[in-house]
Amino acid sequence: MDSQSYDNDEVEVLGSVAPSDNKIDNIRSNLQMLFGEYTKWMSSTQPIESSFQSTPNLSSFAPLSAGGKGKEKVDDSLYDSAISLSLSSPSPIVRSAVGNTGDACLPTPRSLRFCGLRREAFDSRASLDASSLRLSRLNLHSKHSDLSKVFAVLKGNGTPSSSGYDYDLVIIGAGVGGHGAALHAVEKGLKTAIIEGDVVGGTCVNRGCVPSKALLAVSGRMRELQNEHHMKSFGLQVAAAGYDRQGVADHANNLASKIRNNLTNSLKSLGVDILTGVGTILGPQKLKFGKGDSGDKIITAKDIIIATGSVPLVPKGIEVDGKSVITSDHALKLEFVPEWIAIVGSGYIGLEFSDVYTALGSEVTFIEALDQIMPGFDPEIGKLAQRVLINPRKIDSYTGVFASKITPAKDGKPVQIELIDAKTKEPKDTLEVDAALIATGRAPFTQGLGLENINVQTQRGFVPVDERMRVIDANGKLVPHLYCIGDANGKMMLAHAASAQGISVVEQVSGKDHVLNHLSIPAACFTHPEISMVGLTEPQAREKAAKEGFEVSIAKTSFKANTKALAENEGEGMAKLIYRPDNGEILGVHIFGLHAADLIHEASNAIAMGTRIQDIKFAVHAHPTLSEVLDELFKSAKVKVSTSNTVAEPIAV
Repeated sequence: MDSQSYDNDEVEVLGSVAPSDNKIDNIRSNLQMLFGEYTKWMSSTQPIESSFQSTPNLSSFAPLSAGGKGKEKVDDSLYDSAISLSLSSPSPIVRSAVGNTGDACLPTPRSLRFCGLRREAFDSRASLDASSLRLSRLNLHSKHSDLSKVFAVLKGNGTPSSSGYDYDLVIIGAGVGGHGAALHAVEKGLKTAIIEGDVVGGTCVNRGCVPSKALLAVSGRMRELQNEHHMKSFGLQVAAAGYDRQGVADHANNLASKIRNNLTNSLKSLGVDILTGVGTILGPQKLKFGKGDSGDKIITAKDIIIATGSVPLVPKGIEVDGKSVITSDHALKLEFVPEWIAIVGSGYIGLEFSDVYTALGSEVTFIEALDQIMPGFDPEIGKLAQRVLINPRKIDSYTGVFASKITPAKDGKPVQIELIDAKTKEPKDTLEVDAALIATGRAPFTQGLGLENINVQTQRGFVPVDERMRVIDANGKLVPHLYCIGDANGKMMLAHAASAQGISVVEQVSGKDHVLNHLSIPAACFTHPEISMVGLTEPQAREKAAKEGFEVSIAKTSFKANTKALAENEGEGMAKLIYRPDNGEILGVHIFGLHAADLIHEASNAIAMGTRIQDIKFAVHAHPTLSEVLDELFKSAKVKVSTSNTVAEPIAV
C-alpha cells in the first residue's frame, strides 16, 4: 500500500474535514489492500494455524440512504478468525499452535498498527461484543459525519461512559502531560475529555522545550559555521556566517505551531473531547469549565487528573517588562539580540539560552545564588562542561549572589541589577546591562483549581501527592479519584516526566497498579555539546551508600576513543557510570558530549527495567556509532558477580 496516500487521507481526518465519497473509497480501498497484502505476506513466511480465509469484504462499509437503509454492519469474518502467527522471519523458537482457547497474547501486526486497528482485532481471546470494535455503527459515507469519530470507533474509543458519569476521565490541562494521559486513556477504552484554557501543548510546546530547541538548532549551526578551525579540519571553506533574526524567530514559532496542531489533531482523531475554558473542581468527581462566569458548564467524571503545569518563577524585587527584563516566555520570541545580557540562574534554562545568545553574538553574564554555576549537575560533568561551554565563550559569572533588584531599561538608561551576598545579604555590586533574562526556575500553576472545595492545601504552590500521583488533602488523607501530574505536583518538572506520570495514573484508573520510578527518568540540557543524566549524581549515590551500607564504584569513558565522534571532529566529552559493584545495579549515568541527549536512553531504560550491568554489557551496538560510548562504559565496569539472570528466551516480534 502507498503510505503517502493513506497519510493524505488521515490529514483530512485529523482536521475534521467532511470527506468526499472519493476519500471514503480511498480509505476503504487502502484498508482492503492492507489485509490482502498482510494475508499474502503471512502465508509466505510462517504457517498460520487459524488465519483469514479470504480478504475481508470492506465494501460492507456501505452508505446509508436518506431513509436510513443500507448495510450498517461490517463483514464479521474480519474478526471471527483466531490467529496464531509469527510476525518476523523464521525463528528457531518453538511456537505452540493457538486455537480459540489459546493463552497467547498476540501482538498487533506491525504492518497494520498505523492504520488505527486495535490489538483486539488480532487477539484470539478478544471479545467481539458491543464493547470491542463497534463497527456496526459506522457510516463512512455520511457527508455530515466527523471522520475523527470514525477512527475513534475503529480504535474502540470514544464510547459512552458506562460508569454513570459524563466521562470516565477528565484532564485539566492539555500540555504534554495531559496529552499523554489522554492518549493512553483512549487506548484503554476510557471516555475522555481534556480541559484547556489556553492552547493545546502547554508550556513545553508553546513556550518551552519545543521553540527553544528550534533556537538551539540555529545556534548549533551558527557555532559550527563560525568555527574556522573546525571547518578547515574537514577541508571546507565557508564565508562569514550571518543570520536573519526574524527568520530565526519564525523558525521557532513555526515549529511550535506545527507541534501544537499535531497534538490537537491527535486528540481530535481519537475522539477526545477538547473543552475550552478554565477547569475548576467543585467537589468529588465534579467540576466546571468555562470563562468563570454564569456560562460555565458542569460535568462529572469518574476520575480527574490535574495537569496544569507551571509558569516562570520571578523572585521578589525583579520587575519584568517583557522587553529588557524578560523570562524564557519572552526570550523564545527573540524580538531582539542584546549586545550584553545578564542571565539570572545557571541551570538548564540559563545554560541553553547562553548557548543561543553567544552563538548569535551576545556577551553573557551569569548571576548564580549558589557557590558554583551549573548546580544540580554531577560535579565532575559540570566541571568538564564549564571548561567547554563557559570558559571559551564570551561568558563571565557572579556566584554566591542574589539579584535583589532589577530595574528595566527606560529613559535611555540600561537595565540596573543590584547584587547582594547570598549568605550575608550585604551589597556586592551593581551591573548595567542591555537586557536581563530571569531563568530562576518555574512555579506551579495551581491557582483557581478549586482545591479548597476538596480540602486540599498546596505546599509552596504544589499540589501534594503520593507515589501514585493521588492527591492528598489537608488532613493527610487521599482524595478519592483525584490525581495530579507534572509540574503542578513538583516531583520532577520535566515534560516527559509529566507524560509518564499521566500514563501511570491511567494504568491505575484502568485497574492495574503502577508506580513510576522517577530515578529512571532521564534529563537533558541541549547545549553544544549536550549534557544528559539519569539517576543519582556521585555525591547523592555516596550519601545513599553510606546510609544503606553498600559500596559505590565509578566507570568512565571518553568520546575521544569513539570513532564516530572523531569522524565528526567532536571528541570532547565523557560518559560516567555510577554503580554498585556487589550486584551490578546502575545508580546513575551522566554524559557530556555529542548527542548526549539521545545516548542517555539506553541507561534510563536499563534502570527502568532493572537490568544489571553484568547483563547489559552483552548487548551489541552497531559500529561505528556514538552508542559505543555506552557500550564501552558498561563493559569497563567491574562487577563482583556473574550474570544475574538467565538470558530470557528471545521473542520474535
